[in-house]
Amino acid sequence: MISQSLEVRKLTPTIGAEIFGIDLSQPLGNHQFDEIHHALLDNLVIFFRDQEMSIERHKELGRCFGRLHVHPNAPIGLPEHREILVIKADETSKRVAGEEWHSDVSCDAEPPMGSILHLTQVPPDGGGDTLFANMYRAYETLSEPVRDMLAGLTAIHDSAKAHGHRARTTDRADLAFPANEHPVVRTHPETGRQALYVSRGFTTRIPQLRRQESDALLEMLFRHIETPELQCRFKWQANSIAFWDNRATQHHAMFDYFPHRRYGHRVTICGDKPFYQA
Repeated sequence: MISQSLEVRKLTPTIGAEIFGIDLSQPLGNHQFDEIHHALLDNLVIFFRDQEMSIERHKELGRCFGRLHVHPNAPIGLPEHREILVIKADETSKRVAGEEWHSDVSCDAEPPMGSILHLTQVPPDGGGDTLFANMYRAYETLSEPVRDMLAGLTAIHDSAKAHGHRARTTDRADLAFPANEHPVVRTHPETGRQALYVSRGFTTRIPQLRRQESDALLEMLFRHIETPELQCRFKWQANSIAFWDNRATQHHAMFDYFPHRRYGHRVTICGDKPFYQA
């Protein structure tokens, strides 16, 4: 598909597209904003190559799409830029954030709308890919009786499950571990489509069910989300950008490059309260 200014090349028929013909270090015009917005809604995650961008410009790009989010308990990597989440791993890292399938900060009462990640340093021999999965398709490929059962259920999303390793840290005075209850099936506020909204990274239980029932159902859904046919896989290069719709995707960060270094910055865009509308 070729538009007036941007070229959109799909990565897979299901999810993901690379965008060409734009320099994100420059302010977006109205037409460019509309094209990027439409490409995001159509493809759920979009990628840009060869983009050099300052921290201030990165924040400006995020603000085009909404107010910027500050993570409730991530380390403050850049104190003068609280909206920037530093993504880094090196020879001292024993783990990295995002190794479980998840939707960013779904533990918040109003989880983020999306995230824009800019990597400036990548491992020299490959590795460090990010996998993304389409949660519309995850919902649609469930059998009708299962979809009917999920329609009235909610789930608890708990930051302590995803970020428990941060519990004893003292680097933030405002450290918080929110937990919130959201519908298992979420209606996208812009497209109206239904998306599965539980994740192995954050979801702990379905309160309408007994513990054994909840555990069994969640494990089935988690494994379904991991189906390769729902996914695309992005191979990072230096100065690549990924922008994903947090309301209809999940992602998984590969940590297969130890002891090499991977570094970048992420801005996260505030969202709204998840709801289900039949």
